[in-house]
Amino acid sequence: MATTIAISGKGGAGKTTLAAMIIRLLCSQSHGAVLAVDADPNSCLATMLGVEPEETIAEIREQTRQKQPDGEGTDRLRSLEYGIQQAITEAVGFDLLTMGRPEGPSCYCAVNNILRTFLDKLSSQYQYVIIDNEAGMEHLSRRTTNNVDLLCIVAEPTAIGNLTARRIFELAKKLPISVKEIGVIWNRAESGKNVDEIETFGYIPNDKTIFDASIQGKTIFDLEENSAALSAVCKIFESKLKRSFPLSKNKQ
Repeated sequence: MATTIAISGKGGAGKTTLAAMIIRLLCSQSHGAVLAVDADPNSCLATMLGVEPEETIAEIREQTRQKQPDGEGTDRLRSLEYGIQQAITEAVGFDLLTMGRPEGPSCYCAVNNILRTFLDKLSSQYQYVIIDNEAGMEHLSRRTTNNVDLLCIVAEPTAIGNLTARRIFELAKKLPISVKEIGVIWNRAESGKNVDEIETFGYIPNDKTIFDASIQGKTIFDLEENSAALSAVCKIFESKLKRSFPLSKNKQ
């Protein structure tokens, strides 16, 4: 059974960067196959990982929904499964699925039910599944994933960050899925910030090398090993996953 780590947070809080750093750490040693799921409509995770997805799940879902062949259920299932397999972007150490834009006004209930079943089956082939969500956790609220081991809320140490963390925490409690552990990771913070009733997983300090790498168009695998942010993320997830991660670049 895969260990599923979901990342959520307000836009600009640093959740995609965190998701990419976790993936880099998991790729640094043979801890098992990794599936990265970009569930944010902005779809920036692929760029940060240095890969280029050819198709999104949203596009496949729309194509499948529009097909009305005889024996609709079986044919639709086969069409969706084939499309998802084709949409998996393979890279060194991980695979990537890009969810794309949420659905429009048409009904996608039947297709989403098929998608959830297939993604659960697909996830069982991996040791880790990392999901980069939008703040509203649309991917999770549609129940296209049934179980989450760690839900990491990324927030900055501000009043808005505090409020956002609390809102996401409250939303997560209402989702019809299993979430084993929820906590906040405070970004651009050294220590000291907490929200009542929500566990603090850790702190990531402000790190200029992250900004510089972004400006230069570099991937997370180009980030130097002495990055303060990467070291902090390493410490957090060594504790949470009971693993050790060598801080090697492991370039793709």
